[in-house]
Amino acid sequence: MGLTTEEQKAVQAFRDEIVEPSMTRLVILDFWADWCGPCKQLTPVLEKVAADYADKGVVLAKVNVDENKFIAAQFQIRSIPTVYAMFQGQPVADLTNARTEPQLAAMLDQLLAKLPVQAGGADAGPSLDEVAAAGTAALAEGANEEAYAIFTEILGHDPAHKAALAGMIEALIALGRKDEAQAIHASLSDEQRADPAFDRVGTMLSIAAEARDPEEVRALKAAVDADPGNFQARFDLANALMAAGDRDGAADALLAIVAADREWEDGAARSRLLEIFSMIGLEDPWVAATRRRLSAILFG
Repeated sequence: MGLTTEEQKAVQAFRDEIVEPSMTRLVILDFWADWCGPCKQLTPVLEKVAADYADKGVVLAKVNVDENKFIAAQFQIRSIPTVYAMFQGQPVADLTNARTEPQLAAMLDQLLAKLPVQAGGADAGPSLDEVAAAGTAALAEGANEEAYAIFTEILGHDPAHKAALAGMIEALIALGRKDEAQAIHASLSDEQRADPAFDRVGTMLSIAAEARDPEEVRALKAAVDADPGNFQARFDLANALMAAGDRDGAADALLAIVAADREWEDGAARSRLLEIFSMIGLEDPWVAATRRRLSAILFG
């Protein structure tokens, strides 16, 4: 057909991810781009309605026009957001003007009344959030390569999926690919970075950056032993121990600083402990026990 290799890949991906699901279900097809403000405003509406109508056989698919120029050209996209309803491989309605939940729901109701759409359920497949949860579970089990593959797949469908982005960063850190993890984190917008979903990985990156070789760790321990009041060396040692996975050693060093001078560097030791607690999870038994130790120092 005279298509380039990249165009052939784009067509195949479109068939697999949009055309094939549309053979039995109603696909909301959203053409968007990262720089498009109205697209970002519309996304939560589309996601909410698609989730509400999932059991009726409605699914949401997104096409980034910057990354899929060939597909966008085939649909003659002139402005974004542009939203179509797809069924059995064909556009059956233009949903672009439906910018509110009631408007979109009304148009979907009309389409579902006319088309033989297969209701959702087992055949609908897991949502991206459910797949992301599987990736998070894989991380918890130490299956870091598997988690990386899962998050890569999700981001191929939705490049802005928060849980997948955060999971990807964590997976890269676990795989020792810190530079790649840092690059993804640096590419986030200020708004994204302020989202609680990225707090944990931000702390993980900060700690990972403090990794030292064994000789440096021994030197820090020697500096602390020689001068227990050298809080900077003790703080650096705590970060290095945490980066090496020694929670207890890191906590002992930070708690020692808090006990001696809780206001040192504007409470840096206490702040680092709280960041570690948040990163690990407040429900973790180690966190609960260490929080009690901190409380005993602060309020005992």
